[in-house]
Amino acid sequence: MTYGQPDKRRLPSWALVGALLATIPIIWVIVSAVDTATLSSALQAVLDQPLGLLLALAAFASAFLLRAFAWTRVIPDLSLGQSWAGLHMALAGNHILPLRLGEPLRVLSVVRRAGIDWPRATASTMTLRSADLVAIGLIGAVAGLGAFSALWATVGVVIVGVVLIGAGIAWLRRLGQTRDVSLPGLTVIVATIVAWLLEAIVVYQAADWASVDLDFGGAILVTSAAVVAQIAAVAPGGLGTYEAGGVAAMVFLGVDPSVGLAIVLTAHAVKTAYSLAVGVVASVVPSPGMMGRLRLDAVDVTGDQESKTAGQQHRPVVLFMPAHNEGESVGAVVRRVPGSVLGHPVLCLVIDDGSSDRTSQRATAAGATVVRLERNRGLGAAVRIGLAEALRCHPAAIAFCDADGEYSPEELEAMVAPILDGRADYVVGSRFRGHIERMLPHRRLGNFVLTKLLCWVARTPISDGQSGYRAFSPQAAAAAEVIHDFNYAQVLTLDLLAKGVRYVEVPISYSFRTTGHSFIKFGRYLRAVVPAIYREVNAG
Repeated sequence: MTYGQPDKRRLPSWALVGALLATIPIIWVIVSAVDTATLSSALQAVLDQPLGLLLALAAFASAFLLRAFAWTRVIPDLSLGQSWAGLHMALAGNHILPLRLGEPLRVLSVVRRAGIDWPRATASTMTLRSADLVAIGLIGAVAGLGAFSALWATVGVVIVGVVLIGAGIAWLRRLGQTRDVSLPGLTVIVATIVAWLLEAIVVYQAADWASVDLDFGGAILVTSAAVVAQIAAVAPGGLGTYEAGGVAAMVFLGVDPSVGLAIVLTAHAVKTAYSLAVGVVASVVPSPGMMGRLRLDAVDVTGDQESKTAGQQHRPVVLFMPAHNEGESVGAVVRRVPGSVLGHPVLCLVIDDGSSDRTSQRATAAGATVVRLERNRGLGAAVRIGLAEALRCHPAAIAFCDADGEYSPEELEAMVAPILDGRADYVVGSRFRGHIERMLPHRRLGNFVLTKLLCWVARTPISDGQSGYRAFSPQAAAAAEVIHDFNYAQVLTLDLLAKGVRYVEVPISYSFRTTGHSFIKFGRYLRAVVPAIYREVNAG
């Protein structure tokens, strides 16, 4: 099902610039008003009392773990890990961007990474943020007012909260997205309240660092006032508004304003440090990260399966060769193709990728069947077409190699043997496990680097990620997808490994070409291949 996408209109640039410029006078006011001696003493205490810092960080982290749990109770198919990541993406964004523009990252994260649709992600976020406001208002009222006043304050905030939460649920019902969405129950309410109580520990600890006697009820009140003030936050991290709300509560509790400012600044600094550090982690953990997956999921590609080709001696082995302007070499290479391997006849195809020389004529004269493309489409396209044409021959196995003589067609038997005896579905000829007659140093280095990258992404031991000699069972060939026309090497391997195809390498020989010109230029190759690897890992 396709859901509507969010409005892509951007906030006017003047609003961003104005918000950032407003930070300058805020900083000036804070610097001129703070008790620097108390602030310095508090910061030194942070360094001298690492256990206190760990307590504050653990309390703050636990608060967001509870909020993540509450979100999974509202959307049952949202995992705890992705809920945690979405909350911390928003937290970090709010400490970098003005006007609390980090909030949409919470929704964006779970939509992109957890597959939650936009309406449910947005409405549940609205509902839980409303519950946050109710909880912080409630505990602030209880902490700062008398019992009678607190009773009426509680009634007021509950009424407001019910209205806001009801609005979110009504929106869900109107959009028809109530499936797999739950109303905030008692568990969610309790988790939200406890989260704010845990967050108040940061202020309580900051007061201790500043040698100010502040009880936990006072820490709750300061936290409530500081957080509520951030509704009108302009600067990144709510700088200024957080301090204003917190200091107002400090003054209410009888603390000197400049000392109170030092305490609130210290607490804010701890929260900011946590938010930025953990936000970076949350952008990539759990997988997939905010930028998508960087690696394949682990798949067993070595398991034994019953062969579907063994014993079918009448079916051919098809060897095809992509070729572009290989007129000087293609005839000699075709003539070297064996007539049969392991009792199977061999058919040779040449995919002429829009050559402007006599590639087609010389391949035909040498005995190959030629499929000619009217224009040059790229090596990846030629391999894709070659696989499709080979499957039309109802083969026992399919292989391909370059038409320039770098790979030996005489080694076809070694390439297809693991397929014909049922040990593999996808075979890659490894030059680095075999014999290399000659390879230019920069090519060797490039092969090494790209192969190491492919090993890491694929989570599979691979010794030659760029080999031009490969073989397939009919099932693997039918399943193979080459997602771009430029090349096939990495994306084809990632595609098949992700599908659980059994992978085997065999050693082969390699001779550097003596005719024609390679299409590979290192810079162009990287610009095409690296984005293709990313797309392949995130395909489907």
